[in-house]
Amino acid sequence: MTAPSARPGRAPGFAHDEPDLTPDPNLPPVALPAEHEEKAARWTLPKIILWAAIALLGAVAWTMLAIVRGETVNAIWFVFAAVCTYLIGYRFYSKVIERYITRPDDNRATPGEVRQDGKDYVPTDRRVLYGHHFAAIAGAGPLVGPVLAAQMGFLPGTIWIIVGVVLAGAVQDYTVLFFSMRRGGRTIGQMARQELGRIGGTAAIIASLLIMLIIVAILALVVVNALGESPWGVFSVAMTIPIALFMGVYLRYLRPGKVTEVSLIGFVLLMAAIIGGGWVAGTEWGQAIFHLDRTTIAWGIIIYGFIAAVLPVWLLLAPRDYLSTFMKIGVIVMLAGAIVLVRPEITVPAVSVFGENGMGPVFAGPLFPFLFVTIACGALSGFHALIASGTTPKLVEKERQTRFIGYGGMLMESFVAIMALVAAISIDQGIYFAMNAPAAVTGGTVEGAVAFVNSLGLTGVNLTPDMLTSTAAAVGEESIVSRTGGAPTLALGLAHIMQQALGGQALMAFWYHFAIMFEALFILTAVDAGTRVARFMLQDSIGAWVPKFRDVSWRPGVWITTAIMVAGWGTILILGVTDPLGGINTFFPLFGIANQLLAAIALSVVLAIVAKRGRAYVKWLWIIALPLAFTAVVTITASMYKIFSDVPSIGYWANHFRYRAAQDAGDGSLGEPAVVEAVIRNTAVQGTLSIIFVVLAIIVIIAAIVVTIGAIRRGGGENTEEAAVVSRRYAPAGFLATSAERELEKRWEPLLRDERKATSAH
Repeated sequence: MTAPSARPGRAPGFAHDEPDLTPDPNLPPVALPAEHEEKAARWTLPKIILWAAIALLGAVAWTMLAIVRGETVNAIWFVFAAVCTYLIGYRFYSKVIERYITRPDDNRATPGEVRQDGKDYVPTDRRVLYGHHFAAIAGAGPLVGPVLAAQMGFLPGTIWIIVGVVLAGAVQDYTVLFFSMRRGGRTIGQMARQELGRIGGTAAIIASLLIMLIIVAILALVVVNALGESPWGVFSVAMTIPIALFMGVYLRYLRPGKVTEVSLIGFVLLMAAIIGGGWVAGTEWGQAIFHLDRTTIAWGIIIYGFIAAVLPVWLLLAPRDYLSTFMKIGVIVMLAGAIVLVRPEITVPAVSVFGENGMGPVFAGPLFPFLFVTIACGALSGFHALIASGTTPKLVEKERQTRFIGYGGMLMESFVAIMALVAAISIDQGIYFAMNAPAAVTGGTVEGAVAFVNSLGLTGVNLTPDMLTSTAAAVGEESIVSRTGGAPTLALGLAHIMQQALGGQALMAFWYHFAIMFEALFILTAVDAGTRVARFMLQDSIGAWVPKFRDVSWRPGVWITTAIMVAGWGTILILGVTDPLGGINTFFPLFGIANQLLAAIALSVVLAIVAKRGRAYVKWLWIIALPLAFTAVVTITASMYKIFSDVPSIGYWANHFRYRAAQDAGDGSLGEPAVVEAVIRNTAVQGTLSIIFVVLAIIVIIAAIVVTIGAIRRGGGENTEEAAVVSRRYAPAGFLATSAERELEKRWEPLLRDERKATSAH
């Protein structure tokens, strides 16, 4: 047998029990030799100087944020601290994970290559797939969580977003993606059943399905709140659907492989949709057609979610994801550049009074644990495990691309979260609280918002009616009061910064709706991708009794399971839209807890898988165990607060019984009878789900610990990976190909061109 270090495409130190794959000698090499990796990893003086400079700049930035800060802090330090930390994390920490835990082999074919069917299993260009994956994971979470958590001050959130993603979020995304790919693209629920046994696996599947409902519902609720009564926003977002369909057809049939070309066309069309939205909103017919209430928009998203989830992935999901990723990354990078140019001064304290007393108006609860469940997707998100084990592993072209897509994709989402936080804290604090406080306390009016915000007694805050009306007029909206959900606040912050760098006050409305559109694009992508993954999970679960459902090409099964999942999250969405206490304000804590509980479940499965790989992996188990232990403590503690706290603004059941007592006593001080009834219903749903989620997660964690300890004692466990198949294609590992990768890519281009022609012919 060939020595592991000499096998092409394998990291040095590869386990000896891996299969020895011999590529077809009639084809060009399917992987670069290991010597190439070793040569690329060698340190040179320029590399040493570069990384020393990055580390020094990052250290200075963190010092300015955490130690030196005065009455104000310059926003550029957020950018530098984030970027430098991400670069170091990706270059070093993710390489450790690749070398010692995942150990990819490009000689081995991925499920997309082995099972290629043109629908769910399609080997996809790494850049397009990065876009699809990033768009699917970067929904509302990195936008909403940091904006809501800004009420606690900037420092706790900044530390959790940047450090948390390097040590937790990106680790989860990368490892789940890799191990799902090695198992044919099995969902996290399927892997849990295989790795943790019947009890742990069943609990994980039920938890995953239920948690998915709340996650997708809250994602959709953010879109509803952003687009409600906004004809400009509704028109622009609606136009992205036909644009995406055109791109899908263009890329598959008209000009296969022309990714850059179709992206430029799509970008021009999107700009036209935004500019056209402003014109349409100014017409009578535009107001009549696109000025929709939130309930109507919610039903539109429910219908859209069903249709998008049953369409072929190449027609809507993949092309729109790539374009929206191109847009979102471009906007975030542009915003970061504008922050460096404008250098806005942040007046929000490092830790606010609400961070100290835990009784903020946006959400209530102590900094620990609620900051860590409020800021979910920007640092660690269980939802990502569903995407990383649902659609993405079926589209991966080569194994070594999983680090770039999984770990790198999560780092970019974290950067989105940091930019959202900076945008939220860069606007006037009075306007921030007026936008994010629920209508129940502001009355939804300018006067009510002014009275409420000024009653908070915040230092330096003196909100006036003119500040709210003039800001709304500047961004082309009728009102900005109680625009909860994070998206409008982020859009306002982005517009505030961008107009200083480019265009001035005259372009405020354009930048605001530009931000609303690209936020809605991403959230809708997460909605239909999440629905698709949930459908896969439900099909597999029902398939245990009715095997036909496991056939993902059986259309009746696809439609039935999709309809069930859409009905589930659609029901919660309608509850959120009609919630008197503000859907986001009351449902988002449950979203955050459920999301992080799902992350604990995913990390539990990965822990068991790594332990089963053998003794050589045991000393690296801490890389998985560290984020698992932290998120387990955080989420279980937060769940206990929401279930048992006797403070109505924190505990679901405390609030439930408070409103029930008022209803029984005929006390109308808490609202009209319909309002009281709605709160009683919603808090019962939230409280019940909280109990179910935490119990199921604890069962899974215990099962994973038992399996892990057993595997360590035995020196390994059952290998549940699919049989290795020799690869017959090649593609570079990262976004930018090295010179050696480009040379090998040229040798493969004629063969892959023929494949694309054959695919487009079908």
